Amino acid sequence: MLRNTQTSFGWLSQALHWSMALLLSGLFVMGLYMTSLNYYDPWYHSLPWWHKSFGLLTFFLLLIRTIWTLLNSHPKSPSTHKTWEKNLARAMQKLFYALIFLIALSGYLFATAKGKGIEFFNGFVIPAPSQTIEENYVDLIANAHEIMAILLAILVVLHALAALKHHLIDKDQTLTRMLGNKPRI
Repeated sequence: MLRNTQTSFGWLSQALHWSMALLLSGLFVMGLYMTSLNYYDPWYHSLPWWHKSFGLLTFFLLLIRTIWTLLNSHPKSPSTHKTWEKNLARAMQKLFYALIFLIALSGYLFATAKGKGIEFFNGFVIPAPSQTIEENYVDLIANAHEIMAILLAILVVLHALAALKHHLIDKDQTLTRMLGNKPRI
């Protein structure tokens, strides 16, 4: 089913969730690896291009996901969820979206700081802002990008642990709603 139901997420919500999870994980690992490279490493010059392109893809998926979330119903939380868990889940979703947006924005500003646009998989170029960014701000933006990415990675691990807790300890349908399994009613 394309759309979400009262008991589970539709296939589009699931596809957006898991594709973004995969992309963000890959971007995080790629970003960490890139910071360890020296100028003479062959990956030093090619990995940033891939990182930027996949970063833009993730941003585009975030826009689609945000619109889809606003236009679509949200499955009811399992009855085992406490009020604080429901509130925390809603807050975490908003925090995830905000962090991903800010990571993408800081990546864009860092990558275009010298006035050169970002190429998206040889398809088109996202232009740079009309003004270049001062060097002292570039370092600040790059540091913010890295710190927010680390924070996002920590939150993703906590998110996964919470889903496993619901599945293994609470034995509710929290995880199965996002895996495409038919939930028990």
